[in-house]
Amino acid sequence: MYTVKGKADKDTLLTEHMPLVKRLAHHMKAKLPPSVEVDDLVQAGMIGLLDAISRYEETHGAQFETYAVLRIRGAMLDELRSSDWLPRSLRQNMRKVEAAMSTLQQRLGRPPSESEVAKSLKLSLADYQEMLGDGGGHQLVYYEDFHDDDGNDSFLDRYAADDDADPLRSLLDGDFRQAVIDAIDMLPEREKMLMGLYYEEELNLKEIGAVMGVSESRVSQLHTQAVARLRASLRERSWTGPA
Repeated sequence: MYTVKGKADKDTLLTEHMPLVKRLAHHMKAKLPPSVEVDDLVQAGMIGLLDAISRYEETHGAQFETYAVLRIRGAMLDELRSSDWLPRSLRQNMRKVEAAMSTLQQRLGRPPSESEVAKSLKLSLADYQEMLGDGGGHQLVYYEDFHDDDGNDSFLDRYAADDDADPLRSLLDGDFRQAVIDAIDMLPEREKMLMGLYYEEELNLKEIGAVMGVSESRVSQLHTQAVARLRASLRERSWTGPA
């Protein structure tokens, strides 16, 4: 795989990881509306793979595939944002959900229930669940999370010790990885199970619904809620520091 100069053989890496791009594209497409074409995700993912190949060095201290997945998914999310898949208004709604969850978590000392979050937002349970459904595709990490709307440092910046480093590289190791693990462990059992089925077992939403005995749309709601909990937890840890 490597030349005598120790550099990755780009053609080999590209050929070997093309199936990874397609797998990630279909995995992401499973929770997106029909208007999103899987071919567009694949094309964006290939750009992300090429970017990963050009940037990756063995000294990053991570397997290439780990690094490539971040770049591929990031490129796909960029494509979705450029297509206005998750409008600014929906992103703002999810920030409100995250803020409510964080406040309730601190006050209650446990993950708040859906009803408690809905009440905090002055919404009916049905309206709150509809908001979660509309927010399908909400992600744990966005590139813009490294800076807020005013250009100031945001919570993800606080996990990067080296300001000159590639921010995605900083997510591969250290405090952020452990923070995500800790945040997942704090999820309600049903949402923890869902995240395991989705990200570890790589089941699609329909398959997860069959396992959990709920509809596919309900799985989408729970996934969005779990992501909001994780983001709220990571934001809180960034302000208070590791326990």
